[in-house]
Amino acid sequence: MSDEKDSSQNERPGGDTGPRPEPLRFFGTTWVDHSGGYGPRRAGVAVGALAAAVAGFLVLLLGYQGLTIADVGGFVNGLVIVMFAVCSAIAFRKTWEGFGRRPSGTGPDQLYSLKAIGFVGIFLAYSVRALIEAPGEKLHREEYEAARARWERRRGTRSGNPAARRRKRR
Repeated sequence: MSDEKDSSQNERPGGDTGPRPEPLRFFGTTWVDHSGGYGPRRAGVAVGALAAAVAGFLVLLLGYQGLTIADVGGFVNGLVIVMFAVCSAIAFRKTWEGFGRRPSGTGPDQLYSLKAIGFVGIFLAYSVRALIEAPGEKLHREEYEAARARWERRRGTRSGNPAARRRKRR
């Protein structure tokens, strides 16, 4: 029973076996062959992320107006503007870099709080990247193609059951 489960685990609809593509958020595995409404999904992600960035900016603007009404002073107002601008720029850059490589996995993200403050930059990065490709598609495609190539090489070099081979006599 476990043999059936193991062999069907890698089996795909065409009877094809091998590595499976990793699903992307909002896209599933449609990024592999750009099927299943891939184009409209990309447009939806771009528009949705842009709308979220605008909404986030409006919330920040509302907070800034609260500081202005509280009359905290020009230095604090300038400091808040610079802080959100710098945090958004760093969050944009880190998110953009994350689309091209996996996190190091050496521990928790040290810039987590900075990225939370600069959430507008994250939304802008998603929006811009969705205009080019599905966010993370390039990285996943490279990994998937490398896994397929390794699988094909392993599969191509097999010549039957090695346990059933007879030893050559000298």
